[in-house]
Amino acid sequence: MGDGKQTRNDEFQSFVVGRWPRLMRTAFLLTGEQHAAEDLVQSTLERVYAAWRRVGAADDPEAYVRRVMINAHARRHRRRLREFLAPKDDSGLVREVADTGDRMAQADDRSALLQALAQLPLRQREAVVLRYWEDLTETQAAEAMGCSVGTVKSNAAKGIAKLRAIPGLADMVTYGGRK
Repeated sequence: MGDGKQTRNDEFQSFVVGRWPRLMRTAFLLTGEQHAAEDLVQSTLERVYAAWRRVGAADDPEAYVRRVMINAHARRHRRRLREFLAPKDDSGLVREVADTGDRMAQADDRSALLQALAQLPLRQREAVVLRYWEDLTETQAAEAMGCSVGTVKSNAAKGIAKLRAIPGLADMVTYGGRK
């Protein structure tokens, strides 16, 4: 009987070790602050561990974990009247090492991009982060956000439009080596 529990523990540990950087990146993009991101990932993993038997047997455990994270972030956001997403001084933040092929990593000034992202309303920020930073399909983003595909499309389009309207931000993003 102890072997089954040890196997689940090993599976969970392997999952966490393999997904930690991506979970942290998503949490940071949602919260905008390193410590809040760590707290969000930790609380998400606590909930997931308690249900690991069900989660580990799911078709896509990562999607399940992402959904738990989005829900946990939404609960925290609702509890606070105001959330500070982009610190005024980011000198204490750990810099993210971008994935190869990460188009957002091509931005010359990630700080300006994060500040712009922080200005978006919660659902628009979630849609933009999941669709364009995490590169999820509309269906995957809808599942993670607990809404319809149309809602994801609408929120992502509105969020991208607001980001494009910020003077100078569009000039920083390079596409295929061209500005």
